[in-house]
Amino acid sequence: MDASLPSSPSSQAPHSPQPQEKKSFRARLLGVVVFFLAFLAAFGGYRFYIFLTPVAEAPAAEVAVFIRPGSTAGEIARLLREKEIIRSKVVFELYARIKNLDKNLQAGEYIFSPNQSVPEIVAKLVRGDVKTYSFTIPEGYTVEQIASMLAKMGLVDEEKFLQLAREGDFPYSFLQGGENANYRLEGFLFPDTYNVPKGLTEEKIIELMLRRFAEVYTPELRRRATYLGFTDREIITLASIIEKEAKLDAERPLVSAVFHNRLERNMRLQSCATVQYLLEEPKEVLTYDDLNIESPYNTYRHEGLPPGPIGSPGRASIEAALYPSDVPYLYFVAKKDGSHIFSTTLTEHNRAKAKYLH
Repeated sequence: MDASLPSSPSSQAPHSPQPQEKKSFRARLLGVVVFFLAFLAAFGGYRFYIFLTPVAEAPAAEVAVFIRPGSTAGEIARLLREKEIIRSKVVFELYARIKNLDKNLQAGEYIFSPNQSVPEIVAKLVRGDVKTYSFTIPEGYTVEQIASMLAKMGLVDEEKFLQLAREGDFPYSFLQGGENANYRLEGFLFPDTYNVPKGLTEEKIIELMLRRFAEVYTPELRRRATYLGFTDREIITLASIIEKEAKLDAERPLVSAVFHNRLERNMRLQSCATVQYLLEEPKEVLTYDDLNIESPYNTYRHEGLPPGPIGSPGRASIEAALYPSDVPYLYFVAKKDGSHIFSTTLTEHNRAKAKYLH
């Protein structure tokens, strides 16, 4: 009789995994997948973070970048990448979109540093923190001098600026009249220091100066002009003459008094400054031919005020025009130091001329 042999493993039926074993396998597989995804997320997040950091670690030179009006976030990102201000165009654009700022990036000329991070650059673009150019309009400057100065700085087109000064329509009541003036805006572009971004239009630059004038020429001053029987334009015209004639603030009310007194007596103002306004280049001494130039601006030939201001008066001259000193003077002579000798009679005036003009 054959002995029974133990069956070999290969001869046994295949072993089927039990439910518990299946769960264990799935858990291990899921763990591996989660770990892998977490690794990718961490690696991707790290890469994303790296691309947000500044391009340069050591101090680096700043770079000027001009963002054109209407540029998209992608176009801005491309430009910044070309200028080597950011590490990644894609990350910059993605960051701006995630923060919902991609539609708020403003145009203009900016100064960026490779030491700035993407969040700092985006914040700067959202603020519109553009580079500005400072210019100062000296007191007494004419429209033509202002236009020439700004054109040399590359801020305006000179001819366009002058055309706007001559014909521009700006909503300020103090600009009324002036149909016969050389420039409608002459005298109203207030002399001050301004900061403007590159690319600002001529209209906007003029608007800044007119707005500043409106701040200085307060309702109280306008009421004073009405009380004296002058229009705003007449007062600013008188102030512009005072600005040119008086060098010392303390003498402005005295110079104003002379002109007020002459106007009341229907005497010609005989201001050399109004003749200088007609010349292409100023002169140290006017000739008789200059004094005989036929123009409504020539106060040696015509009574009353000229048709408009002859420059931009400052605050002190405007106030002097409105508040003249209570003195009887009708004449003044300039001394070499810029001060004046004031006289009431022609005899006194001639003596002063003989003493200080020779």
